[in-house]
Amino acid sequence: MKYTRVFINSLAYELAPHVVSSSVLESRLAPLYQKYRIPMGQLAALTGIEERRWWPKGHQLSDGAITAAEKAIAETDISVDDLGAVVYTGVCRDQHEPATACRIAAKLGVSKDTAIYDISNACLGVLSGILDIANRIELGQIKAGLVVSCESARHIVDVTIEDMLSEPTMQNYAQSLATLTGGSGAVAVLITDGSFDLKTDRNHQLLGASHLSAPEHNNLCQWGLKEVGPQLYREFMRTDAVTLLKEGVSLAKDTWSHFLQQRDWMIEQVDKVICHQVGAANQKQVLTALNIPPEKEFPTFKLLGNMGTVSLPVTAAMAHDDGFLKKGDNVSFLGIGSGLNCMMLGLKW
Repeated sequence: MKYTRVFINSLAYELAPHVVSSSVLESRLAPLYQKYRIPMGQLAALTGIEERRWWPKGHQLSDGAITAAEKAIAETDISVDDLGAVVYTGVCRDQHEPATACRIAAKLGVSKDTAIYDISNACLGVLSGILDIANRIELGQIKAGLVVSCESARHIVDVTIEDMLSEPTMQNYAQSLATLTGGSGAVAVLITDGSFDLKTDRNHQLLGASHLSAPEHNNLCQWGLKEVGPQLYREFMRTDAVTLLKEGVSLAKDTWSHFLQQRDWMIEQVDKVICHQVGAANQKQVLTALNIPPEKEFPTFKLLGNMGTVSLPVTAAMAHDDGFLKKGDNVSFLGIGSGLNCMMLGLKW
């Protein structure tokens, strides 16, 4: 995938207000920790995540996405009538149908000819949405589009802790650990063909993307519903973290080689990378496998945890605001999602 007239003009975000430390979560697991003599502080030690953020109880997902979208529109002053598509890409949704994007588009007041739909691709949802909009722009179908997402980890973490206490085994602990890293937030990415006179300093050109998959590993990380009684279902999330990391790194290496070849870049020509934020072990192994020096990456997982689809674009926005990403930098977005899918985008910042 190569692009000649696609630009990211806004990366607006909203962080959930409630800060939840890893030590607070561990205190709720005290009976399990005592049974197996697990020292307190193990969650942060294993993941590198000290805290994450959650939305308040009863928070509607689309509300977070609407807030982020309104920020993107306000900071660029683009007319909502110019949005050719509004795409919601979160793992979490308001309901099965209609598309969560419909309520967001209604609140924004988009025109009747705006395409409105949801995309689902695990933690790669926002990147998938960016490429979907980019394809529409490159084909001349639209001039601008908005990718929005909002993730919430509160409920699934609460359910997981209850399950860990009701089934206090080391296997359940190991399979549930990744769920406890979940954070919450919202993001909106405005993508245009570069023809608008916008009041923003963001004009990051999308140059191309590579995507490889290994769907034989679709069972390594699952979030869904399980039957617990007659017509009674309960949410669950299970992750084979060790195998997921091993196979994810392997797929990332192949995708990285494909990406560099497609872009005709040497590793040294990649100035900065923004990775999907999972945790310390993932960060170290991915960067080592791809021969990327740690100083070229901007981590946020320590204080935000894993916000799913929202993690990578929010990290990019923070890296820009911090001055880490500078105008003219060759930047790569590196995303790995359960399934397994790997997606890497190249941008001229």
